[in-house]
Amino acid sequence: MKKTPLALLLCTLLTTGSAFAEEAPDTDSPETLIATVNGTPYKLDVFRVFFMERLQGRPTNNDPAVQQQLFDEFMNLVVASQEGDRRKLEGDRNVVAALELERMKVMSNAALSAMAEEIEPSEKELKEAYDRVKEQATRTEYKARHILLKDEAEAKKLIKQLEKGAKFDELAKKHSEGPTGKDGGDLGWFDPAQMVAPFAEAVSKLEPGSYTKEPVQTQFGWHIIELQETRKAEPPAFEDAKEQLAALVKRQKLGEKLADMRNNAMIELNEEIVRLKPEGEDAKKD
Repeated sequence: MKKTPLALLLCTLLTTGSAFAEEAPDTDSPETLIATVNGTPYKLDVFRVFFMERLQGRPTNNDPAVQQQLFDEFMNLVVASQEGDRRKLEGDRNVVAALELERMKVMSNAALSAMAEEIEPSEKELKEAYDRVKEQATRTEYKARHILLKDEAEAKKLIKQLEKGAKFDELAKKHSEGPTGKDGGDLGWFDPAQMVAPFAEAVSKLEPGSYTKEPVQTQFGWHIIELQETRKAEPPAFEDAKEQLAALVKRQKLGEKLADMRNNAMIELNEEIVRLKPEGEDAKKD
């Protein structure tokens, strides 16, 4: 094994149980090492777990720059942990507690994943979940346009021009500071939840065809908003939503199973540390 820094560019090192394993079967063994650092061997499986955790929210693992960055981070982790061993910190009280907590998290996540795999939602459960989601998903969407300005006084001047019959889209093209100005301020269809609170509140109070009579201030500046149309949002078709519905039902069933396991667990509290309120104590205070 090389003792110099490595540039990790092969996705085969990160893939198991796939066609890659046929090309490089030695990478599929749990004993395969990724490196030996200062005489200590480190298994590829450990790096795989680290890599996938750190990859969350980053570009694809095919990006050599990302691979190199994460490999360097892993090496930092390796040498820092070796320093902790050199300082004999494994016996430190906080380190012992943190290691036990991490072990519990790993075992918990593994158990939850295994339990979730065992749950197979029925068609009836999926349809019931779909009906609940469909009911909750009923919301109004808005089609609007706006003029964004840096100055409140300027916004008020444009509102007066609108009152005199000026065209909203023409004013937006000429005066709006926002990127939609060139399109006449057109924002297309949107859910108010996508907008900052003052903007969402203002547009929800408008009637189609009307505009705000006073400028609306947000962190972006001063807005004049014109509401064009509203519509009721349609949820996705049942067949298209099946995958998400299955995940939803699994989460619900998993939550119920956990609550049942917790309620039926044999728990002996250290009453010197954990004191339970006697029943009715809150009521007596009232």
